[in-house]
Amino acid sequence: MEVFNHSRVSEFVLLGLTDSPDLQIFFFVVFSIFYLLTMLGNSLILLTVISTSHLHSPMYFLLSNLSLIDMCLSSFATPKMIMDFFAQRKTISFEGCISQIFFLHLFTGTEIVLLISMSFDRYIAICKPLHYSTVMSQRVCFGLVVTSWTVGFLHTLSQLAFTLYLPFCGPNVIDSFFCDLPLVIQLACIDVYVLGIFMISTSGVIALLSFLLLLSSYITVLVTIKDHSSTGSSKALSTCTAHFIVVLMFFGPCIFIYMWPFTNFLVDKILSVFYTIFTPLLNPLIYTLRNQEVKTAVKKKLYTQYFNLGKTTPQYPMQ
Repeated sequence: MEVFNHSRVSEFVLLGLTDSPDLQIFFFVVFSIFYLLTMLGNSLILLTVISTSHLHSPMYFLLSNLSLIDMCLSSFATPKMIMDFFAQRKTISFEGCISQIFFLHLFTGTEIVLLISMSFDRYIAICKPLHYSTVMSQRVCFGLVVTSWTVGFLHTLSQLAFTLYLPFCGPNVIDSFFCDLPLVIQLACIDVYVLGIFMISTSGVIALLSFLLLLSSYITVLVTIKDHSSTGSSKALSTCTAHFIVVLMFFGPCIFIYMWPFTNFLVDKILSVFYTIFTPLLNPLIYTLRNQEVKTAVKKKLYTQYFNLGKTTPQYPMQ
């Protein structure tokens, strides 16, 4: 009980990605552009789906929610990382650190369930087309999204319930640009190796099982596509390929980081950048470039906005 009497650290020091001034300026420019493109791209998809009536279908409803989650996932740590590139001492409060862990697991847990929901939607559309309108009703789609956020919330609570009661009395240096569970648990003043391995690896196992479930689903869909007409097969194959690319980019880093926690590999930093910055940016690019309906709707919306902005209201002199 004596260790719990130590004062808890009030802040953590983040080492960031690099201590090279030149690289920090380079990363500041690159990640600022990436973050801006991520927010603009996902916002455009979200607004396009909402404002385009023929995109009010289950697949695009789930896609718009994926864009919303990607905007959240990109925002929980990236803005602070960008600002920290010019900070002499990169610190984050204890409460801020816990908040980053909370939002990271909330958004990743939600996205895992949402990606499974999207694969279920494609499975029903291709393998059970006659039952699609019945199975994927508006109520079911709404329920899938609510379930995604509920599972994400329960998952992050299960992780924090263990972390919040740990004593942190120093050291307080985190070798990353944001707070992540494996890195923070290592700083506890008591030996939590066995329990920490179990808690963190649980996230890795969940990600691995979810990935295998999605993989089997897409394999089933691809086998079914062989029996369809060439036109329909090409469209379905393009959609499923885009979905699987997103799945692979998202689950790969998560599985690697959480299946083998308490490691200080440089690759962990790279993978963390990948699934918090690159993946949210690539998602809208993959969906818009490989989906003709979305691409056409986005072009139409951009043209309409530009055309309306270009109009000038004639001014008449007052009589």
